[in-house]
Amino acid sequence: MTEIHERLQELKELGLYRRMRMISGPQGPRVVLDGKPVLLLCSNNYLGLADHPRVREAAADAAMRWGVGSGASRLVSGTMTVHRRLEERLADFKRTPAALLFGSGYLANMGVIGALAREGEVVFSDELNHASIIDGCRLARAQTFVYRHADVEHLAWGMRQAEGRGSLVVTDSVFSMDGDVAPLAEIVELANHHGVRVAVDEAHGTGCLGPGGRGAVAEAGVEDEVDVVIGTLSKALGAYGAFVACDQSLAQLLVNTARPFIFSTAPPPPAVAGALAALELLAEQPRRVEKLQANGDALRDELAREGFEVAGSTTQIVPLVIGDAEQAMRICELAIERGVFAQAIRPPTVPEGTSRLRLAVMASHSRAELREAAQVLGRAALQAGWRPGEGVPVAAAREAAAGSSDGPFDIERQAA
Repeated sequence: MTEIHERLQELKELGLYRRMRMISGPQGPRVVLDGKPVLLLCSNNYLGLADHPRVREAAADAAMRWGVGSGASRLVSGTMTVHRRLEERLADFKRTPAALLFGSGYLANMGVIGALAREGEVVFSDELNHASIIDGCRLARAQTFVYRHADVEHLAWGMRQAEGRGSLVVTDSVFSMDGDVAPLAEIVELANHHGVRVAVDEAHGTGCLGPGGRGAVAEAGVEDEVDVVIGTLSKALGAYGAFVACDQSLAQLLVNTARPFIFSTAPPPPAVAGALAALELLAEQPRRVEKLQANGDALRDELAREGFEVAGSTTQIVPLVIGDAEQAMRICELAIERGVFAQAIRPPTVPEGTSRLRLAVMASHSRAELREAAQVLGRAALQAGWRPGEGVPVAAAREAAAGSSDGPFDIERQAA
């Protein structure tokens, strides 16, 4: 126990200690945080569907019809008609022959990478990929080559060094901490040249980008060239769970070999039905996607007026890179005192020296609320002794924090 207390104390001294906060009510634009009303600016409920009446009603009806839980894994007794219905709807939405539900995005990424990357092969992973991708690479029996963020030239070098052993290149579409988008068209072209599959995690792209909210893959025009699309039901679709959109053969391979699919209880019927309702709303109201994108632009404009550096982000995610972890936490707390909840993100979630406030807008935010948030954040930063103009672009902060990328081909540099 002494060792545990010492580790906790070390985290506190480094400004890396975390605690859970209590939110009362649904994930709307405004919530009650630890008993205090605040504007919520760090939720992934991008389209505002988590508390939409139709989504709530669908989930409640499903609980009455199918119960709260699924009872077992999909291969034992857990697959229900509502699961198959959502899979068919997701395949249609993503324009793929098949879709397969998983319990979470974390499980989906671990299952896909483990199934597609075999011993002796090489997986190519962007250095800023989500932790679920990183862990999927680590648990797979293949080697992992980590290429510099969105650096297609470095990826090309890695593929050449792999000498035909390349199995899979995997990348987030929208990077959850930076708000930028992967160069998908260039990645696909390179992968085709080397005969390597492409898997794209659209967790923060589905419902947020592209025609009809189909994601960054659709926006880049490479839907027919990406082998696997992973997506979550828990962000823009406001529910819980995940899916893999792919061809029929790969779907069957995952059913038979993906351990997170085989050994996990099926997603609960209320969450599945809620996601179905959210997909229907997205189809009926595509302007929600346009409103989300407009809100992202509006927040960047308002933050720029306050002197913040916001270059790099092009989506609904806007990072304010502070640098020091304790300073970022101080600004976060001062903003909460003033009525705005913008979470501080610190290592290991982001690289050392790039601690930040990670802002996430929703389609349900108003322009006035975003203006208010920018002003509050500006005042909180000044009160903490940090001038907004001291910020640096995300790319520059990332480059300053990164070590040398030179070294043996088979070294894994991904740390988060």
